[in-house]
Amino acid sequence: MTEYYIPTGHSETEFTEKRSRFLGQVWRVETEEEARARIDETKKRFHDARHNCWCYLLRDPAVERYSDDGEPQGTAGQPMLEVFRRVGITNVCCVATRYFGGVLLGTGGLTRAYSRSAKEALHAAGISVVRRWVEVELTCPYRLYERVKLEVEEADGLPVETDYAADVTLHALFPEGKVKDFTDRIAEVTAGESAPVVIGETLRDIPLQECFNG
Repeated sequence: MTEYYIPTGHSETEFTEKRSRFLGQVWRVETEEEARARIDETKKRFHDARHNCWCYLLRDPAVERYSDDGEPQGTAGQPMLEVFRRVGITNVCCVATRYFGGVLLGTGGLTRAYSRSAKEALHAAGISVVRRWVEVELTCPYRLYERVKLEVEEADGLPVETDYAADVTLHALFPEGKVKDFTDRIAEVTAGESAPVVIGETLRDIPLQECFNG
């Protein structure tokens, strides 16, 4: 089953470490050209900053790039890259901008600060899972709707659309491999009054919090 993790959206965070300001940004990107464009935009926006350190990771084709942008070698871009590697995030670009505050942080302090900048920016951006989903449609009487919705959630399904007419029609997405058990369960709990129908498959991203709440 195809499954990987990407940022949900763009984020911008800031903190101060010994008078140096660190501005972290994360974007979802699909190509090196897009990543480079984000980096160039940031360098122009924060042209007066001492450093604009960056990294990006792409899934297809597999690419990893980073830059310390004048910081001591190995203290910025690579630690940022490692943040995304550790949690399995791909198709991501991150820039950490530093306005120097006059106090040297040392190599250990720099590594911690740039890692923190990447972590906080990723947390603010959110994480989505990309996987193949099976779309299911099922119609049920109103009196069974809440029970059916609960069963969708119990089966790791995500309701995406509900139509209210003479009966309720629910569209939901399920991870591959979950549909048969769900179909059998619905037939049991509704005594055959609702029959799920598979209407297609799609590869799409869903925020992890929705998956967990789903």
